[in-house]
Amino acid sequence: MTGPVGASIPHDSARLHVSGEALYIDDLPEPRGLLHAAMGLSSEAHARILSLDLTAVRAAPGVLTVITAEDVPGINDIGPIFPGDPIFAERITTYHGQVLFAVAARTRAEARAATALARVTYDPLPPVLTLDEALAREDARVAPSRLMKRGEPEAAIARSPQRLRGTLYVGGQDHFYLEGQIAVAHPGEQGDMLIQSSTQNPSELQHLVAHALHVPDHSVTCETRRMGGGFGGKESQAAIPAAIAALLAAKTGRAVKCRMDRDDDMIITGKRHPFRIDYDVGFDDQGVIGGIHFMLAGDCGHSADLSTGVNDRAMMHADNCYFLENVSILSHRCRTNTTSHTAFRGFGGPQGIMAIEHVLDEIARHVKRDPLIIRQRNFYGSTTRNVTPYGMVVEDNIIAELVDQLVRTSDYLARRTAIAAFNMDSRWIKRGIALVPVKFGISFTAIHLNQAGALIQLYTDGSVLLNHGGTEMGQGLFIKVAQVVAEEFGITVDRVRVTATSTAKVPNTSPTAASAGTDLNAKAAQAAAHAIKQRLAHVAAEAFGVPATAVIFANGEVIAGRHRLPFAEITKLARMQRVSLSATGFYATPKIHFDAETQTGRPFYYFAYGAAVAEVEVDGLTGEYRQRRVDILHDCGKSLNPAIDLGQIEGGFVQGAGWLTSEELFWDAKGRLRTHAPSTYKIPAIGDLAPVFRARIYEAGRNRENAIFRSKAVGEPPLNLGISVFHAIKDAVAAFGDAGLSPHLDAPATPERVLLAIEHLRAAGRAAPIDAKAAE
Repeated sequence: MTGPVGASIPHDSARLHVSGEALYIDDLPEPRGLLHAAMGLSSEAHARILSLDLTAVRAAPGVLTVITAEDVPGINDIGPIFPGDPIFAERITTYHGQVLFAVAARTRAEARAATALARVTYDPLPPVLTLDEALAREDARVAPSRLMKRGEPEAAIARSPQRLRGTLYVGGQDHFYLEGQIAVAHPGEQGDMLIQSSTQNPSELQHLVAHALHVPDHSVTCETRRMGGGFGGKESQAAIPAAIAALLAAKTGRAVKCRMDRDDDMIITGKRHPFRIDYDVGFDDQGVIGGIHFMLAGDCGHSADLSTGVNDRAMMHADNCYFLENVSILSHRCRTNTTSHTAFRGFGGPQGIMAIEHVLDEIARHVKRDPLIIRQRNFYGSTTRNVTPYGMVVEDNIIAELVDQLVRTSDYLARRTAIAAFNMDSRWIKRGIALVPVKFGISFTAIHLNQAGALIQLYTDGSVLLNHGGTEMGQGLFIKVAQVVAEEFGITVDRVRVTATSTAKVPNTSPTAASAGTDLNAKAAQAAAHAIKQRLAHVAAEAFGVPATAVIFANGEVIAGRHRLPFAEITKLARMQRVSLSATGFYATPKIHFDAETQTGRPFYYFAYGAAVAEVEVDGLTGEYRQRRVDILHDCGKSLNPAIDLGQIEGGFVQGAGWLTSEELFWDAKGRLRTHAPSTYKIPAIGDLAPVFRARIYEAGRNRENAIFRSKAVGEPPLNLGISVFHAIKDAVAAFGDAGLSPHLDAPATPERVLLAIEHLRAAGRAAPIDAKAAE
């Protein structure tokens, strides 16, 4: 029998997902007397609250209670790291859609109708709504700026034969999970509170709700069985509905459900951080970078939330796969009067990778070479040119051989030639192609978060109940951890059942984020299983007269010398001998460290690598485009579950491509988000995908570090492969201009932006002969 690890086993809830039987928070049976919550939101992006008259709200049909900041018995703040995220605004509103009050009513419709009856008087204040405005103001920062520097970038840039400067704007992205933000609070005896929440971070939510209720942490239990998507949007901001539901439940003594409407969800909660990227780069005639300076300005919204970590990771990924000997990266964490931007798959890494990929593409067009060649010339080396800007040695570099393999299997060179020939003969339709590599660091950059716990209960029929601190949001974490436990015991995975994540079972857990869910929780579960297995081995050794080290667990049996017995039999024997069949496990990632002041250290346990080739076709009359073909080769180490990993690779690519093409966020001059529904915010649909889509796992992959069964994380790294679609579009746009002209294209590359870039190229081409004639 082949062991569970490495097998393509279906997601543990796959059948439930497709049949509609999977229970999400809103599907759970509602307790008797359940109340429904709704929130009253600010209509001003930045203003003093002169008066808040809720008389009509309280008198509305079905309303049982209304609460504001004055009704919070504890701390009116759910900032995950730094204060500044009030549950209810007090005196001043700092973004349009900020929560002012909450209502509990008999029905959701009654609660929502009541919120519209509030009378609020404001004294408007000037809002800061754009990154450019924030950069111009020293006081518009949520945290101090940071500088990462190595070598002498200024001198290196000055002495380089070639030099380029420029600016790139990269937009944000809404998480657009299928299941919106939701929580149900159940009050218990003696001040206890059970929160059923769609959250990636049950322990943090437990702590924040306890602080708001002014009770000890042990009085609050948070439980999460599954989420209908998270992508980082439920790491910190799930605390908003949970805290409101808990406060209303505590006041009324009845269970309260707070389910956000899709529009409200998009207006209230944070997005991927928009970035402005300024660069100044010096390079030689072969396109090799001698020195570079980046200014990375992240739009953090009105509060810090998780923005320090997001911006730090952007700095740490501004090298991507490339050795930058002389480099400085200045990071500004800007405050604007918009929703507080938060974690999103990649956590700042994609913005940093976009920075260096844009620069290399610009260099390639300047020296008139294939961008792939310029990328390869700047790759990290294996024994030299292998130290990152933050001082970490890249010991596991496989990017050159991975890219070489993808170049061959995707037939990149022949397609590049064919595309050039097509573009010569096609006036209005142009094609483009791009190969973009990825190196992504795996670990939380907040070092203390790199820990996990697990609890295993083994029953006398040989079945296993497993609980760990990770949360399931559709990514397949539960089945992977179950595979690891089954492998440890030598049983089939159907004998292992994973229960809902609960702070009452595994305490003080880290969020399921940073691609570390499997790395951390599977190791913790393995440790718990190993502890029980060692006890069972001693039972078998004593029963059959063999050394404990000689006892083997495999194929559902325990083998002790010449003796074999079913796994369930050894559990019964252990029970009769009063041996504990329950154990906890704990894991902390080794080797990692980082000094935030000097911006040096080893923040990552290892790197995951990948590359993608995207080919697109652009209509020069409308700016519309379509993907023609995608080839992906991604490194998962020794994959725990190739089917699950491949799904993550494909889904991550599509989400990354959506971020940089169709997913445009728009705030108007009053700070109101206008793209807050599927009618105005466009995620990729099935028709947006390439008809030829080839994704493969890099078969030679293996983790050099002692990660779980030598696998590698796969949650966030593949999203960055979608950057290839953006650069393929840019490559096609460039074909509309004269040779040597590089189009300016900000992200997302909507058809409107694409068309403007084409028109600018055409204008530049027409202008060139006129300027030359004038010069004569």
